[in-house]
Amino acid sequence: MFVFCIESSHSRGMGHLYRSLTLAEELRRRGRDIHFLVNDHASTLNVLQSRGFESTIYDPSAPDGSWEAAFTEKVQQLEVWINDRLDTAFAHAEAVMSTGARLVTFDDRGDGAELADINIGALVFDNTAQLKGREVRTGIEYMILNPEIERYRRARTRLGSILVTLGGADTHGVTVRVARWLRNKPLKLTIVTGPAFQHREELDAILSEPSLAHIEHLDGVPSMAWEMSRHELAITGGGLTPFEAAASGLPSIVIANELFEIPVGRALEELGFSRFAGHHRSLDLGKLSVDLPIDVMSRTALSRTNLDGYSRIANLLESLVQ
Repeated sequence: MFVFCIESSHSRGMGHLYRSLTLAEELRRRGRDIHFLVNDHASTLNVLQSRGFESTIYDPSAPDGSWEAAFTEKVQQLEVWINDRLDTAFAHAEAVMSTGARLVTFDDRGDGAELADINIGALVFDNTAQLKGREVRTGIEYMILNPEIERYRRARTRLGSILVTLGGADTHGVTVRVARWLRNKPLKLTIVTGPAFQHREELDAILSEPSLAHIEHLDGVPSMAWEMSRHELAITGGGLTPFEAAASGLPSIVIANELFEIPVGRALEELGFSRFAGHHRSLDLGKLSVDLPIDVMSRTALSRTNLDGYSRIANLLESLVQ
């Protein structure tokens, strides 16, 4: 069995969940048994159930090393434990390894990462040499992106429509600030909010103005890959979303929702298919200018990204148990 241990919530965001789901679905397709360990968060549990995955709730505040054995005793043939929650503590890693399972972590700077069989740092762009693990893999070729995007890859040549999508939670309500800034722009605009978004009243107050009929608000979408295909520019957070946008040929303006997203935003700008507008607390609204070389950014995005990361990582995980 392959176990995914994640944290997903309004305050934490839901990026870890969706990244894990893409990898989990590939492993399930290969015949692997999958189980999720997750904190008690209704939206996350609903998503897991809708995707057909079994899950067990754990308490992230419990002392590391104190709860893992109780779970593993109930699981038959635990093969690989996959942590996607950042900063693995040594006591936790030690408890997992004591079961005989192989440990894989993502973007992990915690003390416990040194015990991991593999530490995959696709979203780490600063001080990568300091990442610990028996084996460390870095680079955007290990980015886990939605394979559905392959159906919608296309080059953009000019700006026609903007997509605003700042995560399943948008903890800090950055969507509201972006909507307020864009409301006077004569542009076609679609705002997508996710299942853990808690700033709906503020957003509705802005969008209720009669003059803002050109702004469409979608409370969740069945396919973000398809939604991205309808637009020529995206305004996103600094997680996986701008990379998924790039893989579809969609340039982006990136706002760091968290401090650890700042190096990601800078790296995205250096890659040539995004512009970084800064951390949300010191947001440079001038960077939200839509006067961008959309055609150049789109071609760059298509040439520098691919969708093989999830398969590449699944191969690594399976190699641990062969």
